[in-house]
Amino acid sequence: MPLLPPLRLVGAQILRDGEMQRRSLAIAGGRITKGPLPEVDMAGFYLMPGIIDLHGDAFERHIAPRPSAPFDLVQGLASADREAAANGVTTAFFAQSWSWEGGHRGPDHAERMMAALDVLRPRALTDIRLQIRAETHLVEDGARLIAAVERHRIGYVVFNNHLAEAKENYARDPQDFAIWARKLGRTAEEHLAAVEAAAARAREVPRHLCTLAEAFDRLGVLYGSHDDPDGETRERFSMIGARIAEFPTARKAAAAAKAMNDPVLMGAPNVVRGGSQAGNIAATDLIASGLCDALVSDYYYPALAQAVWTLVDRGLASLPKAWAMISARPAEIMRMPDRGVLDFGRRADVTVVNAATRQVEATISGGRLTYLAGEAGRRFMAGQQPLRMAAE
Repeated sequence: MPLLPPLRLVGAQILRDGEMQRRSLAIAGGRITKGPLPEVDMAGFYLMPGIIDLHGDAFERHIAPRPSAPFDLVQGLASADREAAANGVTTAFFAQSWSWEGGHRGPDHAERMMAALDVLRPRALTDIRLQIRAETHLVEDGARLIAAVERHRIGYVVFNNHLAEAKENYARDPQDFAIWARKLGRTAEEHLAAVEAAAARAREVPRHLCTLAEAFDRLGVLYGSHDDPDGETRERFSMIGARIAEFPTARKAAAAAKAMNDPVLMGAPNVVRGGSQAGNIAATDLIASGLCDALVSDYYYPALAQAVWTLVDRGLASLPKAWAMISARPAEIMRMPDRGVLDFGRRADVTVVNAATRQVEATISGGRLTYLAGEAGRRFMAGQQPLRMAAE
């Protein structure tokens, strides 16, 4: 996809230096720049830093709209890419499991996903990365995971342990457990055997995690943990270098993370819906207490921008501070100094929001127009002639 010709967006309110300012934004060569350039009138719009989503698994629905109806991986990823762009996302981490569960969550599928993303990436609209969710008890595939992370240049891994959840599910609702098994291509008996086999490796897990942590440090991979249930669990992960706390399920886990200066990530759908769909702690409670740093799409891309307005309307954050939770803070957490804010020399990652409707109407990722609709589309088309002249 070609870069936009040099242009200046004028008349809009822009999130710059931590506050909303009425000024212009110049873009050239895929970067934010200066100088007199052909103008596009964007009065009535907000120009916000592009959204950086650190954890999203909505791509799974594009690959397999139904459990029994999977589609081509590259085409599915391309469809998810378009959905992300339509919701203002300019950098996205697709969360792929590496689990004893097998099926679409197992190592075989994860490596196919890595290869498919390598194929798609050169023509993707969004800067798509892969986050690996590594089940702690999949000890036997540790070396394979390290090799795959290095081969495909994976930059972000989180550890999670869903064995207790699986055992509880089997005891409480065997029918639901059987449905889970079928989605993974197993019988209930086969799935229970996999749970028991993983649980039997418990004594090997601490050494296994330390080995992974040492390898990730060597490779420059950032890593954290997912669904920490308490402060002790968060502390153990932090001690081995897993410093990012993703979706802590209880306040004590989030408080422990903040006490150790570990960033806390929560789901934007949790904010929009007013609570966790799994019955865990409400993200807004953590935000109100200063215990949440960034929001992620989790399973629903539209929730990212919607969560910002929810926080603003409830008086929990100003627009600049709420938007920073989906732009500047994720960039800081992932050590991406070239994005997350609108400043000279940074990547031209811009989410264009209609101030009246609060809808995303345009997305610019790395200086490329990846989504355009509504009134913003009319404005860009109205400025087509000077833009064409600039390109020539």
